[in-house]
Amino acid sequence: MTPRRIVDAHHHLWDLTVRPQPWISGPALAPLARSFLPADLISATFGLDLTATVAVQTVCVPGETPELLALAAGSPLIAGVVGWVDLTAPDVADALAALRRLPGGARLVGIRHQVQEEADPRWLLRPDVRQGLLAVARAGLAYDLVVRPHQLPAAVTAARELPGLTFVLDHLGKPPIATGALLPWATWLRRFAQLPNTVAKLSGLLTESTPGRRRAEHLRPYGDIALEAFGPHRLLFGSDWPVSTLAAGYGRTVEVTEQLTASLSPAEQDAVFCYNAVRVYGLRPPAGGTGPL
Repeated sequence: MTPRRIVDAHHHLWDLTVRPQPWISGPALAPLARSFLPADLISATFGLDLTATVAVQTVCVPGETPELLALAAGSPLIAGVVGWVDLTAPDVADALAALRRLPGGARLVGIRHQVQEEADPRWLLRPDVRQGLLAVARAGLAYDLVVRPHQLPAAVTAARELPGLTFVLDHLGKPPIATGALLPWATWLRRFAQLPNTVAKLSGLLTESTPGRRRAEHLRPYGDIALEAFGPHRLLFGSDWPVSTLAAGYGRTVEVTEQLTASLSPAEQDAVFCYNAVRVYGLRPPAGGTGPL
C-alpha cells in the first residue's frame, strides 16, 4: 500500500530551452533529452500523495541553482533545493548568502557537486574543498554526496573530520547492482553510516541495475545492508525522477522502495518516505501547500 504521505527527497528538473544538460548524450539517455518541469512531475505522480519535494542540481554551473530556486518559489510542491556552488572558490560563504537573497532563496537546503565525475578519488579531502564544506556547514545547509564506491573512503574521512556538517549520501553511493557484487561497497557504506552526521537516500537503485535485475529481490541485498547500517530514521526516499524513468515509472519506483522497506513498521516506513527528509533538510511547506508536513 502506498504510504499516506510522500516527501520526495531527490528529483531533478531541467528546461532545455533555458539551459543545456551536456551529460544527456548517447542513445541510452535519449529519453531524457527533453525538458522536465514541475507540471511533468505532477503528472508523473498522479494518484500518489506527494506532499513536498527536494529538487537537486544536475550541472555544476552557477546559473542553474537560481533557476531551481525560482521554480521552487513558483511551485506549491518544491519545498527544498539542493544547489551548487564552487566549493573551491574563496568566496563560498558570499555565494551561499547571495543565493539566499534570490527569489526562492529560503528554500535552499543543501549543496551538491558532481564528485562522481572527479578523477581524484580524494577530491573531497582537498584543502580548498574542505574550506568550502566548512562554509556549507556554517550556513546551516546539508551536503549531498554523489559518489561512486571507490570514492566512499574519502567520504568517510570528510564526514569524520567535519562533524558539524550533515552528509547526505545520494543513491546509497551507487552500489554495483548490475554485477551483483557487494564488496567493497558494503564495507565503506557501513563505515560511513557509523558516523552520526550521515544519512543516505534510498534512491537511484533501479537505474544502477540492468534490465534483468530490476526487481525488489535483486535490490534487496543492498537495501538490507543500508537498513542495517543506517536504520529507518536515517534513510530518505528519493525518486531520482526523471532519470529513474530510464528504468521504471514513478509509481513503480515507489512500489519497489516499499518492498525494500516492508520489514519496517508503518511508523518507520512513514519516516523513510516522509519525515526523515523533513528533519534532515529542515523543510517547510511551500506557500500554497496543503499544510504542515
